[in-house]
Amino acid sequence: MVLNRNKIIKILGIVFLVFVAVIYIKFFTSDTNFENDEIYVQIPTGSNYQDVEKILSPLLKNMNDFEFIAKCRSYPENIKAGRFLLKKGMSAFQLVSAMRRNVPVKLAFNNQERLENLCERLSSQIEPDQTKLLATFRDSTFLQKNGFTKDNVFAMFLPNTYEVYWNITAEKFRNKMLEEYNRFWTKARITKAAALDLSPVQVITVASIVHKESVKKSERPIIAGVYLNRLIQGMPLQADPTVIYALKLRDNDFDQIIKRVLYNDLFINSPYNTYKNIGLPPGPIAMPDVDAIDAVLNAEKHDYIYFCASVEKFGYHVFASTYEQHQVNAKKYADWMNKQGTNR
Repeated sequence: MVLNRNKIIKILGIVFLVFVAVIYIKFFTSDTNFENDEIYVQIPTGSNYQDVEKILSPLLKNMNDFEFIAKCRSYPENIKAGRFLLKKGMSAFQLVSAMRRNVPVKLAFNNQERLENLCERLSSQIEPDQTKLLATFRDSTFLQKNGFTKDNVFAMFLPNTYEVYWNITAEKFRNKMLEEYNRFWTKARITKAAALDLSPVQVITVASIVHKESVKKSERPIIAGVYLNRLIQGMPLQADPTVIYALKLRDNDFDQIIKRVLYNDLFINSPYNTYKNIGLPPGPIAMPDVDAIDAVLNAEKHDYIYFCASVEKFGYHVFASTYEQHQVNAKKYADWMNKQGTNR
């Protein structure tokens, strides 16, 4: 009896050790099958456990081990959509834990020319697609409630880096951008805009032209002053970047590069053509950076109403208060462009 009892104890001990070994292997040994130190996986909204399996299978050594742990921890009944970080060498237990932690995206954008381009960029970084984003941003109820139009709602998006979840809805993202926009427009900035007799959207529209005219921070307040002087005097802005925007819009080609505005271009029939139309275009022609916006709000006071590119200090401009002086400056630039053989 004693021998039998010892045998039974030994057998149970062996069974227990095997059980512990199996559990250890399933819980604590590496179950990853990728070479990178870490990868992100995206689980779409509405996914079930079978969808998760399809996504994870190529990345794991043993899907059965993952499934065993997942069921033990009730993961199949609690699937989360989002973006999840997996690290090389993770065990099945760690992988299940990782699939519960939605990791935010650091979403960055700048230098976008129009809302469609922005939506394309955003859709590469978050779950909603380009069509959904565009429709949400131009929703008529939202526009009316917040004082935007489909042409100027682009002004709401300020270039920056934002932390959001990959599976954020288009509506929640739009509302977050509105909050950021309202936060940007402090009392001090609104007061400065009012002193210029401009709304925040109009300030951003002017800033978009300034942004396109020059990357030189020191020049931007001077250029902004030129356009504000023209607005005050009721003169057309005659801003070449608005004509370039009109040409791209007409051609439905925002990838084309236009280095020179030709005489015939000035007659294009478009609300964005500030040679033909007095006042501001319907909305921003680009996404201005904060420096350009503040350049408008803190525009230099002077009597300049003309400027053109300098041929002596490349990247900068020369300014004039009279048409006669501007003609001299413009001829220098035109002659230089002709020598370079720049026809477009």
